[in-house]
Amino acid sequence: MSRWTLVAFIAMSSLLSVPSTADVSSKFQSCPVTKPNGKIAPGQTRETMGGQWYGKRDIWTLLWPDGTVTFGPGRAGTVEADGSMNIKSPWWKGRATGHLSITGRRLDAPAPPLRASIPDGYGPQFQATALIFPTEGCWEVTGKAGEASLTFITRVIKLDAKN
Repeated sequence: MSRWTLVAFIAMSSLLSVPSTADVSSKFQSCPVTKPNGKIAPGQTRETMGGQWYGKRDIWTLLWPDGTVTFGPGRAGTVEADGSMNIKSPWWKGRATGHLSITGRRLDAPAPPLRASIPDGYGPQFQATALIFPTEGCWEVTGKAGEASLTFITRVIKLDAKN
């Protein structure tokens, strides 16, 4: 085998190992992801932070494109040393009072519950948070502030270093 044939073979092999967008989004395909409903938080615009708005009356958030958040090299968020996946998630509270709390559970398999980091200091309406998914899969996430509650379903995918 010539040197150029070997180089071409290695190059083609590496291309074949990279998943396409269709391959990634087909993982956990049965997950009934929540689609944006276009309800925008007061004082924000349709284009704010990508515009994937989802909300109701007194609580809003932004969803990921196609209902999927993909973790891995060059992707959103970070993969922690324990394998959990951490991503920033903005929330807005309208007239809802009280602190924001976020819970989550995996719908398609047993898993530890979602964890959330919800720091203080962002004022009464906007709340930056971090969602920490312990595993990939189909996840239901619920944010609550006072009497206001908002639930969405998202697909969480973790690519390994080869992808």
